[in-house]
Amino acid sequence: MKGTILLIDDEEKLRQLLARVIALEDYKVLEAPNARVGLGILEKEEIQVVISDVKLPDANGIELVSKIKTLYPFIEIIVMTAYGTIQDGVTAMKHGASDYITKGEGEEQIIPAVSRAMEKAQLQFRIHQLEKKISDPYSFDAIIGTSAPILKAIDLAKKVAVTEATVLLLGETGTGKEVFAQAIHYASLRKQQNFVAINCSAIPKDLIESDLFGYKAGAFTGAAKDKKGLFEEAHKGTIFLDEIGELNLDLQAKLLRVLETHSFIKSGDTKETKVDVRVIAATNRDLLKETEQGNFRSDLYYRLSTFLIQLPTLRERTEDIELIAEHFLKIYSTSVKKKIKGFDKEFLKKIQRYSFKGNIRELKNSIERAVILCDGDMLTSDLLPPEMNRTDTSSSDLATVERNHILAMLQQAKGNKTRAAELLGIGIATLYRKIEEYKLS
Repeated sequence: MKGTILLIDDEEKLRQLLARVIALEDYKVLEAPNARVGLGILEKEEIQVVISDVKLPDANGIELVSKIKTLYPFIEIIVMTAYGTIQDGVTAMKHGASDYITKGEGEEQIIPAVSRAMEKAQLQFRIHQLEKKISDPYSFDAIIGTSAPILKAIDLAKKVAVTEATVLLLGETGTGKEVFAQAIHYASLRKQQNFVAINCSAIPKDLIESDLFGYKAGAFTGAAKDKKGLFEEAHKGTIFLDEIGELNLDLQAKLLRVLETHSFIKSGDTKETKVDVRVIAATNRDLLKETEQGNFRSDLYYRLSTFLIQLPTLRERTEDIELIAEHFLKIYSTSVKKKIKGFDKEFLKKIQRYSFKGNIRELKNSIERAVILCDGDMLTSDLLPPEMNRTDTSSSDLATVERNHILAMLQQAKGNKTRAAELLGIGIATLYRKIEEYKLS
């Protein structure tokens, strides 16, 4: 379905005729004979567009427009006027209606008006959702996506956030491990305390121990005064150890002690330092394989993996790519003060087909680059990095596999697209786009 429309008109035959015409365009249409019933439906249903007669038995249509826009600002309203009362439509638009149509107009006028209103309503709602995410960057709402894999990961993270369990996040580079770690922290009872993050692969091996645990003055040449480590900085809060697979075996042993006893001994000290810290770790390595090869302590692995969350790659959630791209477009176009409306079809087609080895981080960089280079009001495919504009044989092969898989699921679902989308683990809108893309209709 393209969206839901509420039709308010007391002329039953005209209302039903118009409802059938609009429903043929794959919209869900709800009907109301008056304003009171219409407002009741709006309270219960998610409506994107209202089509209302300007003359109703229990309300003034102009006043109804104002009321709906006040209560539901993202709903677009089209008013219907009788022949010769076009001024009513103009007045309604001044009060918040997006368009007006004259009763008796053919489909060639009505359907385009409905299509424009639906597109505007969905765009405004999407922008609102993105602004909400930007305003609260550390909540689970900031994790963008509606695909099954990302929703599963979010659900697991929400459940563990309210506990004190150690968490291990697994995923390729750029899948958003730190974003998840922050969301877990800020949804926990420790949210008022520090969230301290460290990338274990970014610090030289001879410095990382002192960064994590600190040292006492005189512990080594140059240690003129005591240094507090990151574990102490995170006391009562959360420490995020990214790329934990890079720690050497000695530090792994020290970390294991912290997890088991909530204490450690600083370099140059003779007594224990006690800390109350929740640990969230992350890696793009296969730690189980690393334990088998002797590169990672098995006891530490099992201690860390009390609660394990696998983050999906962007390749596993292609239906989220457009939404994520819109998020970054808003951020970077605002940053460079450019009014860019969106992407052309070829741009979207290429980013949706591209295999992002760098995942969200690579998509983010690509959008930033395109925004900087853009001189118009739309991002076009020529603004993408060269590698995204190359014809890739493997991508072509991948597309063939995907097409055949979608076709098989459609056959299994006996043509029921909703059921086929469930079998494929994608949204119905994505399925319709793929059907059109692969010419399966």
